[in-house]
Amino acid sequence: QVQLVESGGGLVEAGGSLKLSCAASRRTGSSYAMGWWRQAPGKEREFLVAINRSRGVTFPSNSIKGRFTISRDNAQDTVHLQLNSLKPEDTGVYYCAAGLTLDTVQSGAKNLVYWGQGTQVTVSS
Repeated sequence: QVQLVESGGGLVEAGGSLKLSCAASRRTGSSYAMGWWRQAPGKEREFLVAINRSRGVTFPSNSIKGRFTISRDNAQDTVHLQLNSLKPEDTGVYYCAAGLTLDTVQSGAKNLVYWGQGTQVTVSS
């Protein structure tokens, strides 16, 4: 069982920045690929980007390309998502996810992926 705890969400003006963090339980977190999904109001959950222990990274979603950056601290079992040039359409709940591989995290498969509780990001225009 992997427990994930997100932090860093909040309210920010358009053009601003936030940094999200996700801490994994030390028992198993460091061996897992980790990543981020988000769910905007009234929309389905969307995969954003993931990173593995070797710091291999998936192609980011087109919606965040060039603006969001994922990073990982294996010693702290933590993954971060730096959000820059935020837009109102980036508003939503951001979820941390963990799975055995990058493909697993990107699949979002319910029986293969662990999820955090989510952190709210609100971007005002």
